[in-house]
Amino acid sequence: MVNASTVQIDVLRGRQAECREIRRLLAASAGGALLLHGEPGSGRSTLLAYAHRHGRDRRLLAATGLPDEATLPYAGLQRLLGPVLDGAGALPERHRQVLGRAMAGEGCRDQDQLVLSHAVLGLLTEAAHDGPLLCTMDDLDAGDAPTARLLTLVARRLPHLPVVLLLVAGSDSGADAIPHHRLLPLDEPDSHALLAARRPGSPPPGPVLAGLSALAAGNPQALVDLADSLTPGQWQGAEPLPAAVPADGDLGRAYRGLLCRLPGDTRHALLLAALAATAPTHPSPADQAHVVDPVTLGRVLGTAGGSVETLAPAEAAGLIRLTAAGGAAFPRPLVRAMVEATASVAARRDAHLLLAAAFEGTGARLRRALHLSAATDGPAPALATELADAAGDRVDPSAAATALARAAELSDDPVLAAGRRISAARHAWQAGEPDRARALLHHVADAPIGPPAVSPDGRGNGTGASRHEVSPAPAGPGAGGDVVCDRGIAAIRGLAELLRGEMRLRCGPVPAALPNLLAAASTLADVDRESALVALVRAGEAVCYCGDQYRYAEVARRTAALRHEGDPPWVELLTTLVAGVAATLRGEHAHGGPLLRRAVVLGGRLTGAAATPTALTGAAVAGLLVAVDAAAYRLADHAVERALDRGEVSMLPRALELRAMSEYWLGRHEAATSSCREGLRVARAAGQHTSVGVHLGLLAVLAAVRSDRDTSLGHVAELGDAAVPGSRPHALAQWALALLDLAEARYADAADRLAALARPGTGRGQVLVQVMATPHLVEAAAHDGRHARASAALAVFDRWAGSTASPLRRALSARCHALLAPRGSTEAEQHFRAALSLHPIDAATFERARTELLFGRELRRARRPREARDHLHRARQTFILLGAQAWARQTTVELRAAGESVGPPDPHAVRLLTGQQLRIAHLVAAGATNREVARQMFLSTRTIDHHLRNIYHRLGIRSRTELARALG
Repeated sequence: MVNASTVQIDVLRGRQAECREIRRLLAASAGGALLLHGEPGSGRSTLLAYAHRHGRDRRLLAATGLPDEATLPYAGLQRLLGPVLDGAGALPERHRQVLGRAMAGEGCRDQDQLVLSHAVLGLLTEAAHDGPLLCTMDDLDAGDAPTARLLTLVARRLPHLPVVLLLVAGSDSGADAIPHHRLLPLDEPDSHALLAARRPGSPPPGPVLAGLSALAAGNPQALVDLADSLTPGQWQGAEPLPAAVPADGDLGRAYRGLLCRLPGDTRHALLLAALAATAPTHPSPADQAHVVDPVTLGRVLGTAGGSVETLAPAEAAGLIRLTAAGGAAFPRPLVRAMVEATASVAARRDAHLLLAAAFEGTGARLRRALHLSAATDGPAPALATELADAAGDRVDPSAAATALARAAELSDDPVLAAGRRISAARHAWQAGEPDRARALLHHVADAPIGPPAVSPDGRGNGTGASRHEVSPAPAGPGAGGDVVCDRGIAAIRGLAELLRGEMRLRCGPVPAALPNLLAAASTLADVDRESALVALVRAGEAVCYCGDQYRYAEVARRTAALRHEGDPPWVELLTTLVAGVAATLRGEHAHGGPLLRRAVVLGGRLTGAAATPTALTGAAVAGLLVAVDAAAYRLADHAVERALDRGEVSMLPRALELRAMSEYWLGRHEAATSSCREGLRVARAAGQHTSVGVHLGLLAVLAAVRSDRDTSLGHVAELGDAAVPGSRPHALAQWALALLDLAEARYADAADRLAALARPGTGRGQVLVQVMATPHLVEAAAHDGRHARASAALAVFDRWAGSTASPLRRALSARCHALLAPRGSTEAEQHFRAALSLHPIDAATFERARTELLFGRELRRARRPREARDHLHRARQTFILLGAQAWARQTTVELRAAGESVGPPDPHAVRLLTGQQLRIAHLVAAGATNREVARQMFLSTRTIDHHLRNIYHRLGIRSRTELARALG
């Protein structure tokens, strides 16, 4: 049992529902029962203590199930009822006899179980004459089974008595028909709050909170044990966090007690299963289980002389789940970790040796080598080389990190050990484990690196180490397990600096990443040119994120110096990208555009190992900058696929960000929102706080486009400290707020927000975000009468849009010129009509609808209401279809001002149609032909005809005019 005093009141964070139910039971005049069940450390005992405090007006009977008494029938019941046994004299003779035998340790026959339960109920009734009772039994499943069975019988028969019975157990097994609550893991905010309140002084930084929360997996006692075990340096983020929950804490003691109650062969089998289990390849919040496949489990347990049935007691205790196919799973990773951590050193060593023997000759050379290494003490150079070589196979990055880290520990050459740790850190980072990567880097920084040992033949340490053992080649094609070549200590330090910079770029603080990345590029330029180039590409990202574009020139200059004739395509892609971005930031689109288009072409040609997420995301950036949105989408989507295929979690948030951006420009706002939500989930799980901020900013913009004010403001509020002025998240948040201002006709506020995003001519600020938002800036400034400000921004946008072949960008440019032309003039009309002719029919429908609205407003104000109504109707139907209600309301106001009587859509008609039918109906009502609808929905014209007939039939109408009227 975890003592309630250890976790105290803080554990009640995240337990509001259980506390409410306890208070409800205690306040009721009738009786009732509640079973609280959950893993050790989940706060079960603390909730009982909470009930004791809130039930002070009730007489308390409390006991705990004791493992030492598990074989003594009704020992727990005797301790629970001991204070009131003197009331047994008032019971009927039969009840008194059965109860007496049970209390004396003589047991109870099966046919007398019901009689015994009535005897206990009678005894409680007698005790309740002096006032209502609160009875609690902690660790019900740890004590004797007869007590547990009897108390479940009693719990079902309490409603007419002034007695509340609270039971606590590890599972709800055998508790049918009793109200129960499973104590779920704490969510991230509650975990952070518990940690922050655990120690005096300032709370730890965000990355520390996130790392500890991930280790504890929402277990309150694990959080407490971790917080209590940290050094001040670890608490403040200056030192690496521990790799696991301490085994000598209260949670470890609780698990030891639980495991001790299992049969010896079950404990051994459970340890083997825990050591053989593997993490999910692509974990999600709904699937964190570590699993052992049936073949491996059968082989391992067979080698140990057991079978899967040996694990049945562990399954009954809720420690493991056996599958129908004969495998096993640890649904909660913390359980697997504690099973391993609480085993003795000798038991773990023997288990690893047995597992190594079980994997002999199976082709699983990495798993065999890992188990063998876990049972090995001291330097073992040959085994270290075997581990490093096995990590070079196509294995999960997390497993490769484990192998390389262990290889480093077994190495007798300090240079080789350092190189392997750097490679292990790189793989840990790729696997989405930044805290583990930081710990490995910290170890490298602390370890002295001397010259490599030389064997008699002059080939290094004579251990058989591969020549690929000093450069992890972090982003280049073919970067695999122990990809470290003998390029010297400088390469090791440069690669460590590169990884530190990349982690700061994604996790923060971003300004600190730039010095790391530039230093890495300088160190690696002569020893690992490709890694130096990757460092400069990342430095360029850091510059743009911080809004310091004026510093990109230095990045471009250094990159140009690394460019060689005959570079492989992925290297040429990155050098071309940097040169193109630099020219674009200088406004030299005639020079930058061809370079960026070349990068897009190169990205599309990459195949095999060359198609890395780093190269593909670079090509996607180039595609967005030259407005080839479909190509940018394909490249970003390919980057997502490759990151998933290679297990590079570290690249997923960036790839999903770029995919969302391309989906935004393609007008696929729902798809963009989905990409951002997935990117946000992955970024949070991987501790990438910088990426979290970008995805929240994009989600705010996408919600603002839909005029979903509450959702947009919610995302802006979530940004918090991430929205540092000048940073990309801040710029995206301001863009979102400006869109909300624009939708609500607060034009001056919108213009001020967007104009402040960058300072043209200085190279400071979020220039690229401001260019993307220029159409909205021009609209707001034009409505506010500040044409000079709008014209200056539009000039920058025009130079960029004119260098692209994008009809959408040119349509937006024409719309902006229409807004700045004299009201009611032929010039304004010509620009509006040019914009509508340029807008793609089947993409970016929101922007087309915005142009229709603005043109309709212009025509109405020019006293041409009949022409205005056509454009306004089409705009309104599109806004309704997209769910942009504020824009639909604006259009409705314009329609009424143009003399149209417009009511809300008929909700009855909307309810009669399926989702697909409703979309077709809106498109037809907006004026689209059947052929146009078919093209937009990727269906055949015949299918659209069929749907339209069904729509007419369901709504009882016969024409498109009636359809438009039915839909408002």
